[in-house]
Amino acid sequence: MKLRPEVLIKLVLSRVGVRDSSVIVGPAIGEDSAIIDLGGFYLVVHSNPITGAVSNIGWLSIHIAGNDVAVRGARPRWFLPVILLPEGSSLDLVDSITAQIDLAARDLGAMIIGGHSEYTPGLDRPIISMTSLGLVEKSKLVLTGGARVGDYVVMTKTVAIEGTSILAVDFERKLLEKGLPREVLEKAKSYYNMISVVREALELAENRYASSMHDPTEGGLIGGLTEVAYASRKTIEVWEERIPISEETTLICKTLKVNPLKLISSGVLIATIPEERVEEAIRKLENIGIKATIIGKVKEYNGTLLELHKTDGSIERFKDVFVEDELMRLVSEEYKVKS
Repeated sequence: MKLRPEVLIKLVLSRVGVRDSSVIVGPAIGEDSAIIDLGGFYLVVHSNPITGAVSNIGWLSIHIAGNDVAVRGARPRWFLPVILLPEGSSLDLVDSITAQIDLAARDLGAMIIGGHSEYTPGLDRPIISMTSLGLVEKSKLVLTGGARVGDYVVMTKTVAIEGTSILAVDFERKLLEKGLPREVLEKAKSYYNMISVVREALELAENRYASSMHDPTEGGLIGGLTEVAYASRKTIEVWEERIPISEETTLICKTLKVNPLKLISSGVLIATIPEERVEEAIRKLENIGIKATIIGKVKEYNGTLLELHKTDGSIERFKDVFVEDELMRLVSEEYKVKS
């Protein structure tokens, strides 16, 4: 689980060593990656841990870290994994994780250029912290905090893609015991193939459609939207009925009593796009096989980061950028039960 914003501001973001003028964007709440000025290009760098998944951890580590580089408009080219394994882990586990990393890197046309691996005392599951790097032309840089008043809020695919895949794999036994059909789980497991947002992010950046882009990870779609609003100093208005959700996600979340809007959602791209270009941008994405949906609009900041117009007619308001992720809640509850 992420640290709360006030803790980050006081104890983390204020302690960055010697300020470097070549760092255009450093550590900040809501921003996906660091940006370093190399002269003709910007170097985009991001690190991301995978702590909630087990079965597809290697594949996820590459694509999720790569997503946070791609939403800047940069193609992820280089990766450095730090692989932490429980003591006594088998070589089969190491083989599985590194094979997944290799396959995912090849999928992106990227290279593993270094990293670290070790057996770590006290772990009950493997953890990977992945660093991704890429270059972007200065004119094509996109920030999380670039949303402008009047922009439409667009999301790609369906909500909670990553969370659905993880729950189908890591909570399979519980879901089957609760009567969920195996065919639903098998289809949901395949969602990990949709985790990457690199294609759609680079398409929007290349054509300069998006004023901001973001990859919603912990806290799900709601967490991602509050981060865009926080970084942009705006209020985002969203209609729940417009948010696309798959049948598999609906069934799994209902069975486990999970809110899909707060479930980790890598694979979804959030973009804010000017009104006059939004339809063209959606057609461009459709041309490359990516479904995109308008779910809301950006407004002047009114003291609330996100206004969620719910299907029952009520409005849920989020003033805090911190949103607890449903996957981490479930994992924590399972750990307490086993302990």
